[in-house]
Amino acid sequence: MLRRIWLVFAQATTVGMALLFVVVTLKPQWIPHDLPSPRQAEAPAVPSPVAGTSIRQVAADEPVDRANALGSYADAAMRAMPAVVNVYTAKQIARGSAEDPVARQFFGESANTEPQSVARLGSGVIVTADGYVLTNNHVVQAADEIAVALGDGRRVDARLVGADPETDLAVLKIDLPNLPVMTFGRSETLKVGDVVLAIGNPFDVGQTVTMGIVSALGRTNLGINTYENFIQTDAAINEGNSGGALVDSNGHLVGINTAIFSRTGGSIGIGFAIPTTIITQVMNQIVQNGRVKRGYFGIELYDITPELVDALRLKRKDGVVVRGVLRNGPAGHAGMEPGDVVVSINGAAVAERRAMLSQIAQLDPGATASVHVLRDAKDLDLKIKVGERPAPVSR
Repeated sequence: MLRRIWLVFAQATTVGMALLFVVVTLKPQWIPHDLPSPRQAEAPAVPSPVAGTSIRQVAADEPVDRANALGSYADAAMRAMPAVVNVYTAKQIARGSAEDPVARQFFGESANTEPQSVARLGSGVIVTADGYVLTNNHVVQAADEIAVALGDGRRVDARLVGADPETDLAVLKIDLPNLPVMTFGRSETLKVGDVVLAIGNPFDVGQTVTMGIVSALGRTNLGINTYENFIQTDAAINEGNSGGALVDSNGHLVGINTAIFSRTGGSIGIGFAIPTTIITQVMNQIVQNGRVKRGYFGIELYDITPELVDALRLKRKDGVVVRGVLRNGPAGHAGMEPGDVVVSINGAAVAERRAMLSQIAQLDPGATASVHVLRDAKDLDLKIKVGERPAPVSR
C-alpha cells in the first residue's frame, strides 16, 4: 500500500516538473515576476509664490517606489505625457538692403529684402493648471514668436515670463484653463541605476517616449551652464527633446532634458537633465520676480592643488583659495584678501570652487553671511553683506 502511494506521488511530481519546464521555456510571461505595487495617492499641491498658482510635488518624507525593469512603464508614461508639450519659436532675421552690393551680387536686382523667419523646435512641461510651462532658455532665447502645441492637438501662443541663462531654464505662460500638470518628484532621492523616461518631440516627429537609466548624478564641469548639477542618463535624447521631461518610473518629473554629449549631433547614450532641486528654486523666482536673484561676493576663486599646498604652505587640503577680490565688492568691504582660504560659509564646509559659487548663489542678497577663512595659517571670521549677482553678459 505504501509503495503504491509513493509511486503515485513520484509520478505526479514528475509530471508537474515537466509541465513547469514547458511553461518556463515556452510561455514565461504566464509566470508573475512580482506583485503589483499599490497605486500612489495623488501628490498634494505645493504653494507657489504667486496667488492662484501651485505645483504638485511628492512629499519629502514619502517613500520612493522603485519599480524594477521587468514590467511595462505604460502607466508612468501615460501619467506624464499629457503635460509634455511641443514648443515652437520663430525669429525674424533682417536681410541686407537692395542697395547692398553683397546682396545684389548673390540675388541680383531682385534681391529680397524682407525679413526671413527662422523656426526652432523644442519641448516643454506644464507645471501648473493655470498655464505655466517650463522649458530651456536656449529653446526660446531671442525668439520673436513662441507657440505651444498640446498633446490634444490645441496650439496656442505663449509669452515668456522670464529666463535664467545660467541654468538654461525658462518659464512660459499660456492662457488656457484646467490644464494637465506634471507632478514633481524629488531628484535628490534618485540613485544610479534607477529607470527614467525621456519625453519630448525629437525632430518634430511627434511626442516620443524613450527609456533608460540614471547613469550618473551631480555631473559638473561640463561647460554647458554656469550652475551645473546634471542628471546623466542613457535614455535617448535628440534635437527637439530640449525642455522636455525626464520622469521616474512613477511618472513624476525629476528633470528637464537639456543637452547631449555627441560628436555627430545624434544621441549616443549620454544625455543631461537639470534636476528638480534646481528647477523649483529657479522657477519660483522667475514666476515671482521675472528673473533669478543670486548672492554675490565679488571674488575670483581657484581650487586647492597639491602644488598650492606646498607653495602657500597650507596646513589643510580642503577649502578654496581666493585669487582676486573686487575692491568695492561685498567681500572687499568685509576685508577679504587674495590668498585667503575659504573654509566654510554659514557653517557649511566649502569643498571646491564650483560648489562654493553655488553656495554663494543660494544666499539671499542683502543678508549677512558668516565666512570662515584661513589667512597666514590663522583662523579668521568675516561678516559679508551679500550682494546681488550681476546679470550675465549676453553673447
